[in-house]
Amino acid sequence: MGIDLVEGRDLYVDENVVYMRTTQGPRRVDVIYRRIDDAFIDPLTFNPDSALGVPGLMTAYRAGNVVLANAVGAGVADDKSVYTYVPDMIRFYLSEEPILKNVPTYRCSEEDDLKYTLEHLSELVVKEVHGSGGYGMLVGPASTKAEIAAYAERLKADPAGFIAQPTLALSTVPTYVERGIAPRHVDLRPFVLVGDEVRIVPGGLTRVALKEGSLIVNSSQGGGTKDTWVINDRPDPNEK
Repeated sequence: MGIDLVEGRDLYVDENVVYMRTTQGPRRVDVIYRRIDDAFIDPLTFNPDSALGVPGLMTAYRAGNVVLANAVGAGVADDKSVYTYVPDMIRFYLSEEPILKNVPTYRCSEEDDLKYTLEHLSELVVKEVHGSGGYGMLVGPASTKAEIAAYAERLKADPAGFIAQPTLALSTVPTYVERGIAPRHVDLRPFVLVGDEVRIVPGGLTRVALKEGSLIVNSSQGGGTKDTWVINDRPDPNEK
């Protein structure tokens, strides 16, 4: 992607400007895409015991000298229950119908949805609304009766903390594993840049579930990545 991968200790703030340490000397940083939680991003603003963040980063951010692509607090959009309201948001703010449909999603905070979910746990994927990284999920078709029963008790104890969806049949691709070439499930995450215009980046992140039969592609759950190729040349329909 043409960007530098750094840790917090690779960056520092001087007079409200963020710099990266390099072998050629300091280099100013204008944009940061972070992969650490809000509480650890700046020990001077949030958790004082954090050794992961950059002291003074939030001061530089407030001064307008650096952009956080995923700003502090943006995680609220990761709440999986918010996903269920996106079609309504599109209708309300844009006065148009969504072009792409959502995956059917059951809000367990609603009595009828909870009832359906509990009756069909063996068929559904159930997720914590605040969860990430593939943690705290139940993949019904791949779970034992004991796991399903235990998860049902969690649902009953905190219905608002969960959503449920049908188990999707992810595509498979040939993947090199310990025993040679074998099919593994993948998903594709495209990237869209929004500015004066909306542009889809000609590429994406293809995540692969390296465990046999697994549908969980998250790297934190043993998943991996594969190169993503986008071919611009369109075949000639008249060519045989």
